[in-house]
Amino acid sequence: MSLAPPYAVSPCEIEARLRLHSLPELGPRRFRALLAAFASASAALSAPASAWRTLGLPAVCAEARRSAEVRRRTAAALAWLEAERHHLLMWDDPGYPALLAELGDAPPVLFVAGDAALLELPQLAMVGSRRASRPGLDTAHGFARSLAGGGFVITSGLALGIDGAAHRGALAAAGKTVAVLGTGLQCLYPARHTQLAAEIVEQGGALVSELPLDCPPHASNFPRRNRIISGLSLGVLVVEASPSSGSLITARLAAEQGREVYAIPGSIHHPGARGCHQLIRDGATLVESIEHILEALRGWQTPSPAACAVSAMPAERHPLVELLHAAPHSSEALAAAVGWPLPEVLAALTELELEGRVACEGGRWVGRTG
Repeated sequence: MSLAPPYAVSPCEIEARLRLHSLPELGPRRFRALLAAFASASAALSAPASAWRTLGLPAVCAEARRSAEVRRRTAAALAWLEAERHHLLMWDDPGYPALLAELGDAPPVLFVAGDAALLELPQLAMVGSRRASRPGLDTAHGFARSLAGGGFVITSGLALGIDGAAHRGALAAAGKTVAVLGTGLQCLYPARHTQLAAEIVEQGGALVSELPLDCPPHASNFPRRNRIISGLSLGVLVVEASPSSGSLITARLAAEQGREVYAIPGSIHHPGARGCHQLIRDGATLVESIEHILEALRGWQTPSPAACAVSAMPAERHPLVELLHAAPHSSEALAAAVGWPLPEVLAALTELELEGRVACEGGRWVGRTG
């Protein structure tokens, strides 16, 4: 069984928790109430139905705990965990992501396909419209590529539109990305992103879900998914969204969780920009370049003397361009070569890329001529 070490729960207790997790109408708070009342999932399963009623739990929970369906789902989950790169994280596991654990309704169980250790690395969530414009998709892809190239894990929801562009941008930079699903991991949605999901795992990323493995898409599950996206992340960037977009739910949850909220503005005539404009009016940080994000996430205050000196140099003598004309470099290698903090290098690369003087190819930056 693939569990993130060190793990303090016995195999019998793991099976018992998976049985609890399969019960209908037993959400995170009720799950924790059971563990608090009975000290273990095994003891909770053995307790009389009257004890469950005392805790205010629905009768359907107690009635279903010994059902054939619950046993089937539990057996299927245990079998799934035997496969390579399949993991289970529980809320009291030392390897459970610390930021997510802060939530009062943190998922008691997380199924992870891929690299579970990514969930503890610095993450930035990127979300937006499923019906995004081409400029919006390009913006999401470019921001994700630059941020992933700088070491951030890009977290999103595997949806069509902005989510997919963010995942692909991270992969284009040979970076890491996490997709949080609103379905079970054996019921990928949307089907059009099945190949993208496979590429995320193959390239060292991760798929995450709190739902039973065979759970199909239900509208009510996607807001639950959104709290995990924001809960895992240091901040949430909304690229393009209408006022009714589910992305605004993610942004609201992020604000409630004490995370940073960023929004990219657009034309006042574009419906997809109105949600971002609403967020900005409500206090979100207006973002025009990755520098605006890095200032908050990296604790930037003022540019360093080195950066100020470079800004005064003639364009043809920019040290990053000179290095890249000599040989391709990663963002980290460039930072080491010029002796600047990585956020300054990333901001400079973004400006140079917009000017058409550099490009990111296969996770490495190259100089462009002409």
